This record gives sequence, structure tokens and C-alpha cells, in this order.
Amino acid sequence: MAWMAWTIPTAIFFGVIACLLITFTILAIKFPETPRVGILRIETTRGDRLFITLLGSAFINLIWLGLEVAPQPYALLACLVWAAVVFRWV
Repeated sequence: MAWMAWTIPTAIFFGVIACLLITFTILAIKFPETPRVGILRIETTRGDRLFITLLGSAFINLIWLGLEVAPQPYALLACLVWAAVVFRWV
């Protein structure tokens, strides 16, 4: 694994993503889901909303870095708000 600079934050990031995927897989097995239509007017499942959340969070962090709005850890708060909005209304 010397080809990649693994740091503790990188390992935590990928660990959290893996845990999310495992959790959502277990939820899908135990509690089958029915797609719902939100403000985007498309049918989405929990997995779709997770993907939209992760994609949006990546863009939030890139914009945060590019504009130097505030220290980067505050971007996590913006991502959590984004996740709440997506899972509630999308």
C-alpha cells in the first residue's frame, strides 16, 4: 500500500463510507423500501439519496476549499445540513 499516502483522516473517510454502505445494505434487506417522489420529481430510494448526498458533499467540500470560506472542518456542518435536506425532501 506504499503507492498511496494513507493518513488517519483518509482511513477514517473510507471507513465511514464503507460503514454507510454496509448499513444501507442491511437496512435494504431488513426493511424493503419503496421509492418516493420528492422535490426533484424523480423516484428515489435510500441508496439514491445516499449517492446524491455523497456527491453533493464532495462538491460542497471542493467549493469550500476553492473559496476559502472558513476552516475546512466547518464544511462538515454544511454537509450534514445538506444530508438532512436530501434525506427529508429529495
